[in-house]
Amino acid sequence: MADTTARVLRLLSLLQAHREWPGPELAERLEVSPRTLRRDVDRLRELGYPVHATTGPAGGYRLEAGTAMPPLLLDDDEAVAIAVGLRTAASGGVTGIEETSLRALAKLEQVLPSRLRRRVNTLQTQTVAVRGWWPTVDPDTLALLAQASRDHERLRFGYRRRDGTESARLVEPYRLASTGRRWYLVGWDTDRRDWRTFRVDRLTSPLATGARFGPREPPPGYVEESVVAPISRYRAVVTLHAPLEVVADRFPGPGATIEALDEHSCLLRTGGDSLEWLALTIGMLGLDFTVHDPPELAGYVQLLAARLQASTAPPLRQ
Repeated sequence: MADTTARVLRLLSLLQAHREWPGPELAERLEVSPRTLRRDVDRLRELGYPVHATTGPAGGYRLEAGTAMPPLLLDDDEAVAIAVGLRTAASGGVTGIEETSLRALAKLEQVLPSRLRRRVNTLQTQTVAVRGWWPTVDPDTLALLAQASRDHERLRFGYRRRDGTESARLVEPYRLASTGRRWYLVGWDTDRRDWRTFRVDRLTSPLATGARFGPREPPPGYVEESVVAPISRYRAVVTLHAPLEVVADRFPGPGATIEALDEHSCLLRTGGDSLEWLALTIGMLGLDFTVHDPPELAGYVQLLAARLQASTAPPLRQ
């Protein structure tokens, strides 16, 4: 019985890790006959796992989505990752998900082996969750937007801009984007015939219309730039005179995009709320650079360079 149980668990693990297994290959991995494999598959079905089988020379097995949530088999790293994700979600920006996340986390911790429980508890006790001031979003709204993006289904909703003006929008959704504190919907605005980025907490009464559309792609870098631009006062465009791999190692900041121009230079697009911060951040890369936009940043860099130059003087005589 112990060997059978272990084998069935191994079968479940293989089915969860792979979309579809050919029958002969699966039997070989488990070191059993095709007949024993069929019996083990039947045992999983009796436990509530919807295992679909196809017949013929190319037949095989795959684990399908079921109506109920059967137990999952997780390795050590997967279990820790889920626990950390649940803890993060409990302090995140989705309305009403905190209590649900904590309930799920309690169930997971109850069955974790002691060695993994210690790892999870260490992360929890040594981590401080800082509550933000930003608004939360409704999980049902996120699910609706994600499903419409996946199914290429047009959305209709009301939207309130930063200045308070409201308008009706008909949008072909592309992706949801998260900065860690806010959620955004990126999509093609059918009335304005252009790409737009919407803060999800400013959407009202979103509705999937049922009308399908052909998928389209935004310009390269649009998603990152459009998400950062609304929360940055200044958007900087700078040529860095260094190879892309050198710049990427030195500028890992969120919201920045780096595009190779040639083997020796690349284009940096980033944002910031102050000219001082942008100038110092770019200057501290230790690379030669040329500022293209905004003009205020170019002027500030010239002022800063003159100030630094004027600050040098011969050593004082003793």
